Amino acid sequence: MKRTVSLAVTILVAGVACGGREKGAPSAPPPDPSKGPALAVIDLSQGLPEEPQGNMLGLPSRKPRFLETVRTIERLAKKEDVKGIYISLGAAPIGISKADELASTLIKLRDGGRQIFCHAEGYTNATLMFAARACNSIAISPAGEVENIGIAAQVVYFRKLLDTLKVHIDILQVGQFKGAEESITRDGPSPQAKQSLESTLAGIRTQWLARIREGRPKLDEAFIEDGPFYPERAKAVGLVDTIAYDDEARTKAREACGAVRAMDVVGGASQKEGEGLAELLRAIAGGGDGSSVAVIRATGAIAANDRGAGSGIGERRMSRLIERAERDEAIKAVVLRIDSPGGSALSSDLMWHGLMRLRAKKKLIVSVGEMAASGGYYLASAGDEIFAQPTSIVGSIGVVGGKLSIGKALEDVGVHSVTFPAKVGDARAANRAAYLSLLEAWDDPTRARVLEGMTSIYELFLKRIIEGRAGKITRQELEQSAEGRIFSGDEAQRRKLVDKIGGVREAIARALELAGSPADARVSVLGEEGGLLSALGGEDEGPFEKAAPLENASPFVAPILSRTPALAQLGGVTLPLLRGEKMLCVLPFGLSIQ
Repeated sequence: MKRTVSLAVTILVAGVACGGREKGAPSAPPPDPSKGPALAVIDLSQGLPEEPQGNMLGLPSRKPRFLETVRTIERLAKKEDVKGIYISLGAAPIGISKADELASTLIKLRDGGRQIFCHAEGYTNATLMFAARACNSIAISPAGEVENIGIAAQVVYFRKLLDTLKVHIDILQVGQFKGAEESITRDGPSPQAKQSLESTLAGIRTQWLARIREGRPKLDEAFIEDGPFYPERAKAVGLVDTIAYDDEARTKAREACGAVRAMDVVGGASQKEGEGLAELLRAIAGGGDGSSVAVIRATGAIAANDRGAGSGIGERRMSRLIERAERDEAIKAVVLRIDSPGGSALSSDLMWHGLMRLRAKKKLIVSVGEMAASGGYYLASAGDEIFAQPTSIVGSIGVVGGKLSIGKALEDVGVHSVTFPAKVGDARAANRAAYLSLLEAWDDPTRARVLEGMTSIYELFLKRIIEGRAGKITRQELEQSAEGRIFSGDEAQRRKLVDKIGGVREAIARALELAGSPADARVSVLGEEGGLLSALGGEDEGPFEKAAPLENASPFVAPILSRTPALAQLGGVTLPLLRGEKMLCVLPFGLSIQ
């Protein structure tokens, strides 16, 4: 009986469900998910690197990249169906200069009537500034934190460790502000280096405070750099507007701007299944696309060797990219995007020469990201025009030289070395012949000879800048900004080291203008066809090493480096010393402002 009743109920329900539509009437079509007012979603939770980090096949990762993200945001202005933009920041750190530039890009859309919504698991100094400037509404996760703790730089010193290990290091410098002793031969900063760093940080802090005040005029200034604040307190003082999870904030944003759908445009699900194959086919095809403007990225420490250095600028590969741009008749202008603390002096000069040769045939516009320091500025000086953000770091014009020697450390564990010079009887011959050896320290005559060479390189550095910026800065003016001093972007402009304040958007717009191309013309990015090609015997691995140092680090080391970027960057800038290079145009300490 129970079975019969049950069956009857089922039939009755089915009959009701099917009886709502007349026989033969067409069913209503489902809504088209690709049409209607949209909320564009930009997912930056994986970070925002300058250059792509590829896998073993050389295919780009799914992490959003800075240039492509900026260009994508610009294109949203032409999409009338986009009513709002949702930025998911997660908890990933973003450099302060990138954050500032990205905010400037979004402000144009906001001024054009689009609503901008931001959400983060936690805010840093940089991402809070970004959100304050760009977003109509700022949301944070319930267990998040606003780390508006004020601008600072942390420098790590290794002298005591080296003394303990009995590793001898000879470091020389040209430029009293270069601060070569900062990390490896002192326990604290020299007065000159301290003055230079504090002055630069003060300039960046001024810009940072102004940006937050601009975006949150009702915020009490006492709270701007008084964090950290947890969500309830952050909302109470006006740092954030809403406490919600990412999915909740996204739904509220869609409702607030009247959108009926969300559209992933950067990060997250924006890279659809099958795009990896398209990237592979593009890599195999290689070549340019006929664009009149090309971008070359120069990110990381500068080295002669293109392989095995982690992220960095390889001279051989970079030189080939420069030559490629020079030969391509379709390319009328090149944008060199620089984010580098410098590195090898020799490699910097070789690339500078190539850039000047390119500039003789095409317009060369330089865009500075987080920094163009030392060798990075060496390259930048070749540009017809240099653009930098107010929060960029520019300068460090000087030369550092040195060598590690581990002979004493080896002696303590029973390893003794003896140098046998061919010039028997000359007391100096052994030390001079061991000039490149890790087993012997330099004697005074050798140190004097090395310093002589470094002075020569420093003079060449100044000469290259004067030549590259012909008519824009005099030798006397340059000397006032040299000797290792570093500056914020706006101060660098006042000192004539930079031509214009602006980011990569402005640099590309200027290049398109000089190339005689429309403002919305396609721009190509050179040097992203490596990977699989090199495995098949083609070109070397990409213009920059494909694997980032943090991604290569052990599970124990990576978290430490991610929270102490000064350590990670210091490894990149000192690596040339371990390779045997003796003269560097490099910022001699790790510096990352977020």
